[in-house]
Amino acid sequence: MMHRCTGILAFVWSCWKLNLAGAMEFRLSFLMTAGMMVINNIVWILFWVLYFDRFQVVNGWSFQDVMMMWAVSAGGFGLSAVLFGNAYRLAPLIANGQLDIILSQPKPVLLHMLVSRMSVSAIGDVLFALMLYGVFGDRSFVGILKFGLALGIAMLIFLFFVVIAGSLAFFMGNAEGISQQLFNGLLAFSTYPTGIFSGWGKLILFTIIPAGFISYLPIGLLRSVDPFFLGQALGAALLLAVGGTLFFYAGLKKYSSGNRMDMRM
Repeated sequence: MMHRCTGILAFVWSCWKLNLAGAMEFRLSFLMTAGMMVINNIVWILFWVLYFDRFQVVNGWSFQDVMMMWAVSAGGFGLSAVLFGNAYRLAPLIANGQLDIILSQPKPVLLHMLVSRMSVSAIGDVLFALMLYGVFGDRSFVGILKFGLALGIAMLIFLFFVVIAGSLAFFMGNAEGISQQLFNGLLAFSTYPTGIFSGWGKLILFTIIPAGFISYLPIGLLRSVDPFFLGQALGAALLLAVGGTLFFYAGLKKYSSGNRMDMRM
């Protein structure tokens, strides 16, 4: 068992190194792609700068809280797309029968599929998150640990939410459109303070589209640890991870081969 786990970890590490080496092969393109994502995120930050220039708080959220919300959201998404980039292409891969090459190899299918690709632009999101944390975050040892935990929770929620959304293609055929819409909803709502929502809107953000567990992390973990919320956030991340994995493999039983064994993802 230990030997198998070590082998899987070595395989994942090799995939990550190869993905990064492939991205760095065209360095100018790599720098421009990642740099444009940083600039794109900065434009959104300028909106909040203008807002807080007129208003000091948003339902109890300070400017620093909002900056940390963006750091957690951008960093969590960025890590999921850099380390497990194929999650965001899962629906078309399934619909087009392009999992054949993965199924032919003796590795865990979902893990192998996820680590087979890296999103270069998402590296810009990770860099942006680190920049925000460096400027506005708590740079103490405990602060760094809490930020790392927040990124881990956000990454798992992003990753397995899109795995579930993409796995709908096993049952619906072409689910690329609905999968993209669900992801866009999660990403968008994770960058707005939960304090501006109430009633049904807030309920949806902590159930159907679990963006609330990401956007509230600056208040419930980074500002001060709320054990009840932290337990809920960890539970939501674990539930999505287990549920997403089971849903993928349940759908895999319905997968139709594309007879394209020569294709790489």
